[in-house]
Amino acid sequence: MAALYDFDTAIDRRGTWCIQWDGVADRFGVDGLLPFTISDMDFATAPEVLAALRDRLDHGVFGYTTWQQDDFRSAVAHWYATRYGTEIDTGQLVYGPSVLSQLSQLLQMWTEEGDGVVVHTPTYDGFRKAITGLGRELRGVPVGDEEALVRELARPDARVLVLCSPHNPTGRVWTADELTRMAELAERYGVAVVSDEIHADFVHEGYVHVPWTRVAGAGGGRWALITSGSKAFNFPALTGSYGLIGDPADRAEFLRRMETAEGLASPAVLSLTAHIAAYREGGPWLDAVRAYVAGNLGHVAERLSAGLPELRWEPPQAGYLAWIDLRTAGVDDAELQRVLVERERVAIMGGAVYGAPGFVRLNVGCPRAKVERGVEALIRAVKAVRSSPSGV
Repeated sequence: MAALYDFDTAIDRRGTWCIQWDGVADRFGVDGLLPFTISDMDFATAPEVLAALRDRLDHGVFGYTTWQQDDFRSAVAHWYATRYGTEIDTGQLVYGPSVLSQLSQLLQMWTEEGDGVVVHTPTYDGFRKAITGLGRELRGVPVGDEEALVRELARPDARVLVLCSPHNPTGRVWTADELTRMAELAERYGVAVVSDEIHADFVHEGYVHVPWTRVAGAGGGRWALITSGSKAFNFPALTGSYGLIGDPADRAEFLRRMETAEGLASPAVLSLTAHIAAYREGGPWLDAVRAYVAGNLGHVAERLSAGLPELRWEPPQAGYLAWIDLRTAGVDDAELQRVLVERERVAIMGGAVYGAPGFVRLNVGCPRAKVERGVEALIRAVKAVRSSPSGV
């Protein structure tokens, strides 16, 4: 029986104003590289989402729109109930153009210039830009280092813990016990929590995502969960994200800022349409693409085990981003990037972008044939740099 969805056939994204393909020279200085970079996928979104978008386009009128309606709220509630076994309070919902725009508003609400904002390291570069761009001080703690987390949360000027759940770039899925402990620490030290859960829908078999709402508790301090269906269903260009904010006064202030100070009272109607269709009908597609990506990650593990066994690399617990520790390979980051770009003609994100030199982040949200080219190029480049200081 043929597969219901085709993820093997490549879709040409060049010439579509695509950051990953058309914007590769902006980061790597060279056009025409095969990219494994920004975290979107090379797959078309779910057929159910495309059908809903076509129907909405056929209507032909795209006037001002409200997200505060039952079709959207009930779709989000349905998704959390069926995917996470979690009942959410739809009265806590808020909306914004992106997860990072929500984070920026929350940081402006809950911090002042110079305040400390705690994040896990390595750190998604969007967090770093948002925090430092607002004049806040980024306080990094290594993933899994509770002693460092306690130390930073206890500092008198620590105001917010920005949690990436699951974690980007490592793909770590936090356990319920870990999240509960973070919630307890945040409440003890009076630190607000912003939990970015945009990667939650891509948790792999054997792991379980726990939404922050499950551990926040009734009135347990300031918190917000921010997310979007755009990551899992691959429609970030439609814009649109949503969140849940626990405190009613904070929620009202957030909405006031978005609707008046930012002038964002009307969301993009196609984003709402896509979210509703994805959350109501897109589950089978998501299960299929996640399984396909798991196969891609398995292929990367197999090839790295054969070509660079000293890495002992294992697939992440979530996501389609292979976070690869090359420190045991003994290669220079700059020279590796030079060989990847000039000889192999591929673009792979270096770990320094996330504050972790010695790593690379390989996006495998793409057809298997592309993954094969990327991992083989990486293996050849590492061996070339290791065998010759100049990589030649």
